[in-house]
Parts: sequence; structure tokens; C-alpha cells
Amino acid sequence: MKKLVTSIALIAALAGFSGVAVAAEEGDLAHAVEHAAKVGHYPILKPEEMDWSFAGPFGKYDKGQLQRGLKVYTEVCSACHSMKLVAFRTLEDLGYSEAQVKAFAANYEVQDGPNADGEMFTRKAVPSDYFPSPFPNKEAAAAANNGAAPPDFSLIAKARGVTRGFPQFVFDIFTQYQQGGPDYIHALLTGYKEPPEGVTVAEGTHFNPYFVSAAALAMAPPLSDGQVTYDDGSPETLDQYSRDVAAFLMWAAEPHLEDRKRMGFMVMIFLAIFTALVYLTKKSVYANKEH
Repeated sequence: MKKLVTSIALIAALAGFSGVAVAAEEGDLAHAVEHAAKVGHYPILKPEEMDWSFAGPFGKYDKGQLQRGLKVYTEVCSACHSMKLVAFRTLEDLGYSEAQVKAFAANYEVQDGPNADGEMFTRKAVPSDYFPSPFPNKEAAAAANNGAAPPDFSLIAKARGVTRGFPQFVFDIFTQYQQGGPDYIHALLTGYKEPPEGVTVAEGTHFNPYFVSAAALAMAPPLSDGQVTYDDGSPETLDQYSRDVAAFLMWAAEPHLEDRKRMGFMVMIFLAIFTALVYLTKKSVYANKEH
């Protein structure tokens, strides 16, 4: 089996499938790390395809899950990551009332101005404002994070993910698989491990075989069991936190997903009816009729 995995990885590399992750057995992780370093293929392990409520042509967001994901983001992720393209007012789509959104926004301060004296000032955020950055600028963000500014989370679920090679991408056309981003986020958050024997990582970095750029990353494991308290009785585990925040980030990146799928279904129905009418018209026009 190990030889088969290695052969598949080598074939993928020779074929130029730059986005194809090398699927390795747990016991062969050290070899997979070495192979990935040689050919420049990351992530080392391919993220597991998860079961999401918004998957498929009729998928919908689970508002309860999105609310939990927002809680994880605000209590953990927002300390480093901004969401500058997401307005507070859009949180009403998660099931919150206008008053709740207004109270939530008031927990943040945003910069405004200039005032009558030409100076900038800070004020409490209102629903029309956007999630502010935890840092005043990119340089400050980089300085506080070992020289690398944490990415903005507004579109992270669409910007990240692992390209699926042949023949998977062919089937994805029919299954409408678009969950590569959430699958990757969940895998990354739950995938921190001790480096396998014989593998060393740079000081200040943490081994994660699901990271899309290298074998290790500067971000320490951000989540752990019991870290965030849920009000609905959902499990307070690393796996559940990772699922919830990944779903929330998918919503942040594509808030109109349900409308798009609904419209797509209507278009397909229209095209099916139109095709049938065209066929019947053609059959009638070119039919052999007695005169």
C-alpha cells in the first residue's frame, strides 16, 4: 500500500498536478513530508471531505451553526484576523434581530472622521460598519505575528482549499462540490500534530500536514476543547468548534449561496422545459405531413 501511495504521488508530480495533495498513511507521514519538500507539493495530507448542510444543489446554511461559528470567531479568531468586508448588519441573516445586531456592533470601536477640527476619532460601531481589524495597520499585524500579517477572513473560505485532481474534479461538476474551503479550514484547525520521527520544524512554527504552503506554520493551535461556551448545548470540542467556524466563514465569503442555488435550480428547470419545447417544435415543423 505504501508503494502504491508513493507511486500515485510521483505520477501526480510528473503530470504537473500542482494542487493535488499527497494522501499518505499515518505511519508513512515522515516519508510524505520528505516527498512534499522535494517536489513542492502541499498540503502533505489531503483534507477529509466533510458533511456540510450547505453542500449540494439544495444545500442550506444551518443558522444555529453559523451563530456558534460567529461566537468562535469573535472570542478566538478576531484577536488576530479581521473581516473587513463583512458588515454587522448582515448578521440579521443569521437569525439575529435588529436590536441584537445593534448591541453586538456596539461592542466594537471603529475609527471615523475627520471631525470639525480635522482630526480622526473613535466611536462605537453601528450596524452599517464593518468588522474592524484588531491591528491599526499591516505592519503592526506582522510585527505582532512573527513577521507575517494574519490574513483577512472575509473571503478565506473561497480563497483557501485544495485543488482536486482528475477524476475528482469531473465528478464535482455534477455534485456541485464547492466545500473545499471549509474542508480545508476544518482540517487545518484539527490537524496540528507532533512532527513525526526524523522531521524537524523551524523554531516558532507548528507542524500541520494540512497546511497548504508548508509542513509547518507560525500560528499555534488556536482552538482546544472547552475553550468556547455554547448556549445551545452543542459539544464544546475542537472538532465542533472547527466545523462551526468553517461554516461561518463560508457564509461570510458567500452569504447569498442559498439564493444562488435557488436561482440555478429555476434556470435548470427553465432550460429543461425550453429544450422540450424546441424539440417538439422541431419535430412538428419537419414532420412528414400529407397535403
